[in-house]
Amino acid sequence: MEDDKVKMHDVVRDMALWIACEIEKEKRNFLVCAGARLEEAPGVKEWENVRRLSLMQNQIETVSEIPACPHLHTLFLASNRNFRMITDGFFQFMPSLKVLKMSRCGQFEGFQLPVGMSELGSSLELLDISHTTIRELPEELKLLVNLKCLNLRWTGALIRIPRGLISKFSRLRVLRMLGTGGFIFYEAPEDSVLFGGGEVLIQELLGLKYLEVLELTLGSYHALQILLSSNKLKSCIRSLYLYLTGDKKSIIDATAFTDLNHLNELWIDNGIELEELKIDYTEIVRKRREPFVFHSLHLVTIYSCHKLKDSTFLAFAPNLKSLSLFKCRAMEEIISVGKIAENPEMMGHISPFENLKSLDLSYLPELKSIFWKPLPFTHLKEMGVRACDQLRKLPLDSNSAKERKFVIRGEEDWWNRLQWEDEATQIAFRSCFQPDS
Repeated sequence: MEDDKVKMHDVVRDMALWIACEIEKEKRNFLVCAGARLEEAPGVKEWENVRRLSLMQNQIETVSEIPACPHLHTLFLASNRNFRMITDGFFQFMPSLKVLKMSRCGQFEGFQLPVGMSELGSSLELLDISHTTIRELPEELKLLVNLKCLNLRWTGALIRIPRGLISKFSRLRVLRMLGTGGFIFYEAPEDSVLFGGGEVLIQELLGLKYLEVLELTLGSYHALQILLSSNKLKSCIRSLYLYLTGDKKSIIDATAFTDLNHLNELWIDNGIELEELKIDYTEIVRKRREPFVFHSLHLVTIYSCHKLKDSTFLAFAPNLKSLSLFKCRAMEEIISVGKIAENPEMMGHISPFENLKSLDLSYLPELKSIFWKPLPFTHLKEMGVRACDQLRKLPLDSNSAKERKFVIRGEEDWWNRLQWEDEATQIAFRSCFQPDS
């Protein structure tokens, strides 16, 4: 071997040359302009022979030309936040397009899909318009007969999904609707599947025989009951957002959630009348013969449930990683010692939050206890406590977070009034505190 030369076997040399040629040939099939700060899309001449095109993370506002891209398979337009318009007919010469990602487009103005999406009817398999301000889905989308994945996650302004549209996607395998229309259910027109809290939507989902992954937002307890009555949908659900404004239900039987074996995320919002997330502990142990039943639950967020006094069901979620509780004015305990004590045989089995990484407690004026004894918090990275004036003691001792200390954020006045298990604990966690600015 010399400085600029290397000897190799003929076969190895030929293989290396072949790979290099193939890579160079493949390069010509890609056009990647991601993060290039473009204000205009490249001229359509550059699109003609590419198979994959990425224009994501730019400042493009409009695409006004109609390209002819017979080989285009994948188009990424995501994270063009100023995006306002794609010209009508834009997709008419893209017969091979299978993947279209437009998430986080047009976040500052109403985002709309262009007329002519039906041109992708026989080819498109994935459509991602998550995190956009889109307000309605056009009727013509029903012609996307080969659609397998539809991502509408966090499209909070979306109020009109025409009845009969979702059921037309007969090949759909993945449907993500977490946070879809979740804040304006009451504005949904009668011809939308979101009208009435999502009951019509559930009925349409029941006919999708290939559905495997489902993320859902529901606006009524009755819609939730319909969901929980379907073994098919229960096996699909991964994320559930319950937006309960106007619902008069005071008790939700959280025991029913134990059948959602793949539930990763649970959001409960605006349960104004909700007083209890009830758990039948005896029934759980009888059926499961173990205290932990929410094995897949990783994230729980509860907002504005002003009559809810505790969230004891979380004691049975051993893999919980993120917990956020906001503006629950009556909440006194995260885990209620009284409710657990009703089943003495379970007291020794409960050690919640073993895998918790993030804990956020905000505007809980009556909160007095997270847990009644110190916890190890082996994986916790950050705890935030804001406007929880009655919380005078954290479930910590000198053995908590022994391997790696975590950050505690909050008001300095609250921190100075905390009571500690002992002086060693106070000293151990003194350096963890970061006051809110």
